[in-house]
Amino acid sequence: MPTRLLLLADTHVPKRARALSPQVWAAVDAADLVVHAGDWVEPPLLDELEARAARLVGVWGNNDGPELRRRLPEVARFTVDGLRFAVVHETGSAAGREERCDHDYPDTDVLVFGHSHIPWDTVAPGGLRLLNPGSPTDRRRQPVCTMMTATVDAGRLSQLTLVPVDR
Repeated sequence: MPTRLLLLADTHVPKRARALSPQVWAAVDAADLVVHAGDWVEPPLLDELEARAARLVGVWGNNDGPELRRRLPEVARFTVDGLRFAVVHETGSAAGREERCDHDYPDTDVLVFGHSHIPWDTVAPGGLRLLNPGSPTDRRRQPVCTMMTATVDAGRLSQLTLVPVDR
């Protein structure tokens, strides 16, 4: 049975937005698994996502304080239908990212990360897929805010979509 994923990062609630948009909440409701790659900023959003998501995997980011760091790991690892995932907030500069992450995450098929607010989808030389969903609340230098959806089926990632988010 396929697993529907929602990938989020850099929500920065309530600093960049007071709340997630109805569009993001609808995606949460539709997902079997929500992955959040850090920079929540305040714990109430974590509470809301824990209550509403069918399953939630998250990590803390550089803008997250002591309570979020106590409740969330710096790196999360999980497997969906044989596909090995890792989640982390920061991966360093874009230059050399693929090679660096290949080295740092050797037993991983898909690495979800955040920090830059810049959507990213590449494959490292060793086959590691690197995904950054951007931010659904703070587009920075991007034309729109974003999140990603995907499906895992029979151990393969498919239907990966960068979704523009209306604020």
